[in-house]
Order: sequence, then C-alpha cells, then structure tokens
Amino acid sequence: MIDINNLHLQYLTNQQGEQTAVVLPIQEFTELMEDLEDLIAVATRKNEITTSHKDFLTELANDGLI
Repeated sequence: MIDINNLHLQYLTNQQGEQTAVVLPIQEFTELMEDLEDLIAVATRKNEITTSHKDFLTELANDGLI
C-alpha cells in the first residue's frame, strides 16, 4: 500500500494562484488505483459469511485441492 505522505505531487494553479489540479508519477497513480480497487473489494464483501481457517482447509481437502 502506498504511503500518501511519500507521494511526489505537483500542483497546477490558476492565474489567482489557487491549486486546481494535481500531477503525480504514473507509477504512484497506478498504485493508488490498485489500493482503491482493493478497498472497494473489501467494502463490498464486508457482510459476507466468513469461514474459519480450519473449515476452509477441510473444504479444500474434501475438494481434493490440498
């Protein structure tokens, strides 16, 4: 996960000196988008029923996957 305090941001300003946009390296942008996608996935699955690790291993064994 990217540390927001370590982003290499550059700000674009209008004629009044007000910040109107941000420019950042594409790699940092890509990492931010991946983090956002992960957070969305977690948020959408927060109400799903969970399975204990032991039960999960048993299920994998029963399916012949381990």
